[in-house]
Amino acid sequence: MLTVSQRDDDGEDDLDPTKMLLLEENGVNGGSSSPVRDGAPEHQLHQQHYIRSIESTVVIRQLPSQGLSFQLWPAATTLVTLLDNHRRDPSQSPLTETLKALSSNGAESSTLNILELGSGTGIVGIAAAATLSADVTMTDLPHVIERWVHVAPLRWGEAGDVELIGRRFDLILASDVVYHDHLYDPLLETLRLLLLGSEKRMLVMAHLRRWKKESVFFKKARKLFDVDVIHSDDPLEGSRIGVVVYRFARKRRKQNSGL
Repeated sequence: MLTVSQRDDDGEDDLDPTKMLLLEENGVNGGSSSPVRDGAPEHQLHQQHYIRSIESTVVIRQLPSQGLSFQLWPAATTLVTLLDNHRRDPSQSPLTETLKALSSNGAESSTLNILELGSGTGIVGIAAAATLSADVTMTDLPHVIERWVHVAPLRWGEAGDVELIGRRFDLILASDVVYHDHLYDPLLETLRLLLLGSEKRMLVMAHLRRWKKESVFFKKARKLFDVDVIHSDDPLEGSRIGVVVYRFARKRRKQNSGL
């Protein structure tokens, strides 16, 4: 287990997000992604990601002109790679401990139920369904999910939306969802509603830090949850840091010492 990174709380300068929003044309950190431009007037970009464990290629259509939700971000690719590598070799996967804990109730044959937050292009949810044989519900704002199937609207901070979705999920996935500071508290409230209802349910979140202000989110999160770092990518070319994958879980109750 990696120790919780202190980089979220230090005084490093902000990184330039304009250089880190989208994947490099040759993929991130040696990954297997490659863009295919179709020349459409809306400047569409088709991103191919080969998932070796299932010998299949996922093609994602990006629509940059429609906003951040319609673009593929580096942290999403990190999660896809981790899911792919876990299926190929669980003994070397940083996800194994989390997934074993979720199945420790003895229901080995049951299907894993996964909820993805801020799904954007949908590549993480698709990869999770394919590599884990999971039942995945992908969520985002209503104007984003109208393009998908098997999805549900989820506005962060809205308890009613959480109630409609339910709490049957074993695992929650998210990538690059900590960005706008006015959404920190709504996101934390949604996580509180989802995670604090179960001792086993966990969040696996991939994040690429861009702003010093993001330390506020992690400081608040650690007051509500146990937060561990389970994986860190090597830094992107020309950068000091890479994508970090966190695991959020319900805070463990302190044992009564009997004193």
